[in-house]
Amino acid sequence: MITTKNLSMQFKNESAIRYRDLVFETGKSYLILGASGCGKSTLLNLIAGVLTPTGGEVYIDDVLVSSLSQQKKDKLRIQKIGYIYQDFKLIPEMTVLDNIRILNLEGIDTSRAEELLNVLGIGDKKNKKIKNLSGGEKQRVAVVRALVKDPDIILADEPTGNLNYTIGEQVVEELSRAAKGKTLIVVSHDERLVPFFDQTIDMNEITGSMESSENGGAAV
Repeated sequence: MITTKNLSMQFKNESAIRYRDLVFETGKSYLILGASGCGKSTLLNLIAGVLTPTGGEVYIDDVLVSSLSQQKKDKLRIQKIGYIYQDFKLIPEMTVLDNIRILNLEGIDTSRAEELLNVLGIGDKKNKKIKNLSGGEKQRVAVVRALVKDPDIILADEPTGNLNYTIGEQVVEELSRAAKGKTLIVVSHDERLVPFFDQTIDMNEITGSMESSENGGAAV
């Protein structure tokens, strides 16, 4: 289970964002909808420990993630979280398989890599360098890299953003299958994805400026 309490984040020269208290249950899938710049990616980065909040707390089960050292946050993310970044975080000069198998260095079993690549229709690209792939192909490699870990938590930042709807639907279906018994949180602007998730959350209902949210809000 993931919970947040009094969570807020402020970047230099920008207005602070305050998030209402949230609970993401194990075994459920969540779609967070909102336009660009509304704080969706920031929320995922706070949950994953990529960012440290300006205020408030993030818990994964009983672990107070927001209080951990960066080294411990990174270890937790590697062990428990499959994160699909919006900008992929792939190494351009390495092949598709090598971008996935690099996880072996962290003790992660990547033996299902080729199987998952085939499921998402890019098995024939396994020996291609990332720099030679289309945006949609890179997107699917990033999805495979996250899922091959069989993580307890899957976080996905616009995982269908570079895909046509048919392939995007296939990716979301695979994410849903992989997330059975786990926690899946996807952020997107695409309302067509709503039927695939247990719960949809509108970012406008869970965020606000520090001034407008002083009275807090109900948990979602």
